[in-house]
Amino acid sequence: MRFVIGSDHRGFHLKEKLTALLQSKGHEVEDVGTCSQEAVDYPDFAVVAASKVSEGEADRGILICGTGIGMAITANKFKGVRAATCTDEVTAEISRRHNNLNMLCLSADMLSPRIVERMVEVWVETEFEGGRHQRRIDKITQAEASNCSSS
Repeated sequence: MRFVIGSDHRGFHLKEKLTALLQSKGHEVEDVGTCSQEAVDYPDFAVVAASKVSEGEADRGILICGTGIGMAITANKFKGVRAATCTDEVTAEISRRHNNLNMLCLSADMLSPRIVERMVEVWVETEFEGGRHQRRIDKITQAEASNCSSS
């Protein structure tokens, strides 16, 4: 699977760990930054990553900032992106099963790296159930199409 991963300065170290984790499992990972702990603005990296998912250049994306919330808000501005902040294995699993989440947003400040690594493993391995959930995703897509002029 092709992943894009990005973070701000607060998520830099966790991004490095998750990149290595995904690569060790045979996934292709494009790191769009940041490349240090120097203070940066999270939307700059969310925009790059979300555009790659939106345009089909990556299958899924992972974004990391202090809370994950700002990254999710930014990523959801792009057509076809379904981004959310998950806080545990259950939300990570359900986000895939029911919502076909294609961008996982994570907190670098409120979760331990070990918990985050397990969440990512669950999120990567969980398939979308389809069925009644596909009908709901279709409604989200229709709302996006009728309310957004462009990504």
